[in-house]
Amino acid sequence: MTTDPLLQPFQLKHLTLRNRIMITSHEPAYAEDGLPKERYRAYHLERAKGGIALTMTAGSASVSKDSPPAFGNLLVYKDEVVPWMRDLADACHEQGTAVMIQITHLGRRTRWDKGDWLPVIAPSHAREAAHRAFPKRIEDWDIARVIKDFADAAERMKAAGLDGIEIEAYGHLAQQFWSPSTNDLDAPYGGSLDNRLRFTLETLQAIRDRVGPDFIVGVRYTADEGDMKDGMGREEGMEVSRRLKASGLVDFLNIIRGHIDTDPALTDVIPIQGMASAPHLDFAGEIRAETRWPTFHAARVPDVATARHAIAAGKVDMIGMTRAHLTDPHIVRKIRAGREEDIRPCVGANYCLDRIYQGGAAYCIHNGASGRETTMPHDIAPAPVRRKLVVVGAGPGGLEAARVGAARGHEVVVFEAAAQAGGQVRLTAQSPRRREMLGLIDWRLAQCEAAGVTLHFNHWAEADTVLAENPEVVIIATGGLPHTEVLAAGNELVVSAWDILSGDVKPGRNVLVFDDAGDHAGLQAAEIIARSGARVEIMTPDRSFAPEVMGMNLVPYMRTLQALDATFTVTWRLEAAERAGNALRAIVGSDYGGVSRERIVDQIVVNHGTRPLDDLYFELKPLSRNRGAVDYDALIDGRPQAREDNPEGAFQLFRIGDAVAARNTHAAIYDALRLVKDL
Repeated sequence: MTTDPLLQPFQLKHLTLRNRIMITSHEPAYAEDGLPKERYRAYHLERAKGGIALTMTAGSASVSKDSPPAFGNLLVYKDEVVPWMRDLADACHEQGTAVMIQITHLGRRTRWDKGDWLPVIAPSHAREAAHRAFPKRIEDWDIARVIKDFADAAERMKAAGLDGIEIEAYGHLAQQFWSPSTNDLDAPYGGSLDNRLRFTLETLQAIRDRVGPDFIVGVRYTADEGDMKDGMGREEGMEVSRRLKASGLVDFLNIIRGHIDTDPALTDVIPIQGMASAPHLDFAGEIRAETRWPTFHAARVPDVATARHAIAAGKVDMIGMTRAHLTDPHIVRKIRAGREEDIRPCVGANYCLDRIYQGGAAYCIHNGASGRETTMPHDIAPAPVRRKLVVVGAGPGGLEAARVGAARGHEVVVFEAAAQAGGQVRLTAQSPRRREMLGLIDWRLAQCEAAGVTLHFNHWAEADTVLAENPEVVIIATGGLPHTEVLAAGNELVVSAWDILSGDVKPGRNVLVFDDAGDHAGLQAAEIIARSGARVEIMTPDRSFAPEVMGMNLVPYMRTLQALDATFTVTWRLEAAERAGNALRAIVGSDYGGVSRERIVDQIVVNHGTRPLDDLYFELKPLSRNRGAVDYDALIDGRPQAREDNPEGAFQLFRIGDAVAARNTHAAIYDALRLVKDL
């Protein structure tokens, strides 16, 4: 028996949840044809094996054809979804994990030019900024149709053997009815709170009529739309909470606060690194205290201590650690085993959600196996034969290679030229708001040290250094160096974004940042410059700036840079620089042609990615057994590398991450995992 609050069971009607940790609904965009096939099932099964009490699938599953997927949603209006959901539920049930699904009609939170090209619907013509579609004002026959669609979907999920469903309200059609900001209908579905709740209560009643009283049904909603113009405030949200309980139709409340119709609002609801942890937890606790009804909550609960407090303090009955389980699916298992120090920490980078909202699948910046459970292991199996592995470079890719190699049972030696591990991540972490990124490095260092990896810092590895170790495998993870020679003239007059981030170059007073990479380094440098009191202009030849940073990560930069009066200039390219007395003349043009302008500044900062630091690789290449070549088919299929281009070679040689080409942190970690897991 344990006294840990997180490990206590919770009784929800007839369902006993084995602990207090859940994964709330989210859409990782792993569906195929709108169905949760093998990859989707494997993702949830891994977390069930890790010990969670409840996995809430989908985020959210669409009940109607005029609610087309906005970010890879499951389609529960299809009868074909039933066997796939049954397979998922059966697999998770075998591990002791309950399974529910979140179902929805997106209303205006999608686009008309997706799916079957049907007009989106809402209780008003007001457009949602995030998805840009102007909706049709919903009619009576739409309401009747959608209510039936909800009931049909609920019945399918019961037939699939799920333990329950959750209606997604906030930001979606249900809460679009609730909010005065998005409902300008006349009675009986607009006006008073009674009328604005009518659609939801009729939907819940139709679901109950179809699935019976024992099937679990909950609602996820915001009980306070915060600063949303004409939105639903706290007092009305509290009244909605009381009415949902009093209806007798709802078995749990899943609470959030805020609104999600813009990127900044969404980021306040689901905060990222540098923002407060669990900002809405106390508010959820107020709802629970007022309603005395089973209450769930999730919003940036990144660590076990925060989750434990949420339960121990009686704030909620079930706590969601959703992004944390994307990072480490085995959190509960490690808590039970007394191994909390081994939990891979969520660093709040939000690579997962930003990818979804940009139309990609969810991947964790920290864990190359998440979302790839059918091909990548979370637990590393020992190798049949122990080998000697030398890794050059202790950035995230190099440390991942060392960690996985040691977990395979190999002897691993790492050489790092700097005094500390981290590579570019340590530069990133110079900004206080991104300091959590060091969790990527600290966790891997701890894992390497525990596994007996030999680490040499302040050691510039040359060919003789590597060869003296008599390695059987060499991995070059030396990263890259900034590339700034992008101008027709005046390259010697510019500095790199790295120069600003590292502090090697102090900001000027009137600065042009030319960002032709669109990643964090450009905006971080601009933020440092703006905070120094300087005037800064951020210029890009693209039609939008910082596309690699993506929506939610862009929000904190914009809040800072706009407050400091930074200027953003798109579709202009820096072409040359020259001296102009004590200043610099920046000559800019456009890829669209026919125009030229000048800027007089005292500093030009260029962000144009990196070029590989690959001299050592090319020196070792002719001595290696595979001449540095990678069998891509074997890499993709998860088979060992077996090329013998040079049978006289003494070792295999590979390079990963930015030592190959400028990419990102996740790419370096994934390179290392899928290569070394088969050594």
